[in-house]
Amino acid sequence: MTTPLLLLRCVQLGIHISELDLLTVGTVLDMFTELQRDDEPHDQLASQDDMDRF
Repeated sequence: MTTPLLLLRCVQLGIHISELDLLTVGTVLDMFTELQRDDEPHDQLASQDDMDRF
């Protein structure tokens, strides 16, 4: 992870430069990963029975 790439990800996420004191690089990467996965369809959601069996 280079500094320019980290700053690009922050811009894409809408993170202000002053907020970077509160976040780690890993947190920014996790947020970006989740942003990319938001549009993926979810074929099936777990029910309470599924969670109980888990």
